[in-house]
Amino acid sequence: MSELKKIPLLVVCGPTASGKSSLAVELAKLYNGEVISADSMQIYSEFSVITARTTEAQMQGVPHWLMGFLSPSESFSVAEYAVLAREKIADIYSRGRLPIMCGGTGLYISSVVNNVLFDDNGADVKRRRELEEYARLNGRHALWERLNTLDPESAENIHENNVVRVVRAIEVCERMGMPFSQVKKLNMREESPYESLILKIDFRDRDELYRRIDERVDEMLENGMVEEAQRIFESEYSATACQAIGYKELIPYLKGEAELDECVEIIKKETRHYAKRQLTWFRRMENAVTIYAENENDKKIFFENVQKAIAKSKILCYNRKE
Repeated sequence: MSELKKIPLLVVCGPTASGKSSLAVELAKLYNGEVISADSMQIYSEFSVITARTTEAQMQGVPHWLMGFLSPSESFSVAEYAVLAREKIADIYSRGRLPIMCGGTGLYISSVVNNVLFDDNGADVKRRRELEEYARLNGRHALWERLNTLDPESAENIHENNVVRVVRAIEVCERMGMPFSQVKKLNMREESPYESLILKIDFRDRDELYRRIDERVDEMLENGMVEEAQRIFESEYSATACQAIGYKELIPYLKGEAELDECVEIIKKETRHYAKRQLTWFRRMENAVTIYAENENDKKIFFENVQKAIAKSKILCYNRKE
């Protein structure tokens, strides 16, 4: 069988608590793959419980990349992620294994799959931190309003709670002297080097997803989420890292201004809102195959549907290196 001209890339995406991490592990075991995380918060070293980062036991011996490698004191852009992800995809493929990108950060996934080439030369780290600090002092909406003034098109497509993307867009607007939305269009100028299959997990029954989210938050509490949040609270970390859901909602409790149960309910509510935004993003992705996950009794059918989608694709039609 002849080798494809493009690098095969399997993508597993979906909302938080949808089971994508465990699915990626099972697929890696079945198809000789390695997993590349596409989560904008799991990159931070101190945010393991709060971000529900895959544990060593859950990895089941499957190599995972781009997780827990960055200090929370550092800012990190989608452009920087894209560079690292492309390097790791090439490395995994060169060793005869299947690159599997897995995560819930749609911007990370789209940037890599669509080969968006960011002009990140001359990025101003100082300015980025100034904008993060502005959001911390004045609120996320105030920062978003600054973007809305510079680039209404980008502001319409970026939620004010996504401080990472808002900061990035403002920074590019200021540095490039044109709207971020226009820069993105100019930068999408090369064909993707990947033969991608995007599997997006969705739910016909939204209540099932919400049940999983509530269970996930309860598990995180049992695994030490409050204690991890306390350590973060006592440290000096970037405004970007501290936007993680599960941390910022606990701050009132850590300050003695609210009860824990109250903060936990807010975490669950905010996580549900975030999952809605993720679903909206992934439903707009072109050429993605939707796999519906319903209840726990349908796991076998779910996995069979995933395997059928993979069998129909071209991503496994390449010569593995022994």
